[in-house]
Amino acid sequence: MNKKLAAALSGTAVLVLALSGCGDEGNEKAERWAQEYCGSLQKQNKTIDGANQALARITEGDKSPEEVKKTDVEAFGDLSTAYKALSDAVRKAGVPPLENGSRIQKNAIGRLDALSATYADLRERAEALDEKDRSEFADGLQDIAGEMEKLPKQFGEVEKALGEFRQGDLQEAIAGQDGCRKPSPAPSASAA
Repeated sequence: MNKKLAAALSGTAVLVLALSGCGDEGNEKAERWAQEYCGSLQKQNKTIDGANQALARITEGDKSPEEVKKTDVEAFGDLSTAYKALSDAVRKAGVPPLENGSRIQKNAIGRLDALSATYADLRERAEALDEKDRSEFADGLQDIAGEMEKLPKQFGEVEKALGEFRQGDLQEAIAGQDGCRKPSPAPSASAA
């Protein structure tokens, strides 16, 4: 499970990088869009980072099934909520001032919502684990690990969708917003 968790965390690190941009200034429409979008981004990135760190720590040392279950439930719940909030931020910002802006926005929202739903499903699976039956608990963790194998593909899809915002004036406007600045990286694979 450690390799699968490391792959998922690596995907999150790549995704976090996709949420930040680089450049100078942009036009007024791009600036307004970026302000709206980036306004809640920093908070969600902190939540994502904290949940990933909690998941990485659970693999360190000998944790009881109760600790593993509690950590998984909380972290998966936090991740689901954070990605849903990112989707809401894209929705609230409106159609970006880009060619095909409506399609780009719709695609990003769909990808973020799907990732949120995956984490919600993982949370439900973790809640259903029977920590009193060690064998059943181990089997349940294996099932969760199997589902987590899908995460790198989803992170790639989200990264690609969010990357479409990084064009022209909008890229520059996003880079100028504090909320879109690169947060601290997710734990490395060696930490997991």
